[in-house]
Amino acid sequence: MSATAVLAAARVLTASELAARFGPISLSRIGFDPLPGLATEQDVLDWNDRHDRLYELVDGVLLEKTMGLRESLLAGAIITLLRLFVVPRNLGLVTAPDGLMRLTTGRVRIPDVAYISWDHVPGRRVPDEPLSDLWPDLAVEVISESNTTEEMSGKRDDYFTSGTRLVWQINPRTRTADVYTTSHDFVRLATRGTLDGGDVLPGFTLPLLDLFGELDRQG
Repeated sequence: MSATAVLAAARVLTASELAARFGPISLSRIGFDPLPGLATEQDVLDWNDRHDRLYELVDGVLLEKTMGLRESLLAGAIITLLRLFVVPRNLGLVTAPDGLMRLTTGRVRIPDVAYISWDHVPGRRVPDEPLSDLWPDLAVEVISESNTTEEMSGKRDDYFTSGTRLVWQINPRTRTADVYTTSHDFVRLATRGTLDGGDVLPGFTLPLLDLFGELDRQG
């Protein structure tokens, strides 16, 4: 659907429609200016400039991206390890939890961590635009307490529809990792399991004991 068609079809969503789309999500995470259902990509950029928070765009709804300290710590560790693998081999880009990506028209997502192959970057150069048509080959989501099942299911749908081939969903409370190869097919790894890059990043491995060990460090 084109951007013009999306704008023409825009309408205010009801509370029941928001609940069906995002589950029992806190209304404090929903932007109400403009009203849910009427927001545009420009509203995303404006809100992210004016507020000390980040917002995604889902069918005209501004949805706050949340991340606590523990989630941020794990995301930072994954970014570091991915960069140590990706950069020396010049495989592509690794982004942090504030990188906006236009997956499809009307869908702006912000992975906690993402790897994007150079093959999928226009001109094989870092884009200048704050919002570019990039999609992750590998998307990593570190689950926060405010994330709902419905919210994350929708986010995975958007990733795989756009071309993503691998999603890691990390849960710091259960110390598990769900490895998705489609939006709904996954394998759950326990603490002694090891994440690997599969066909997306052949040779990359990350033992979960090492990753979750970041939460047990002491001074």
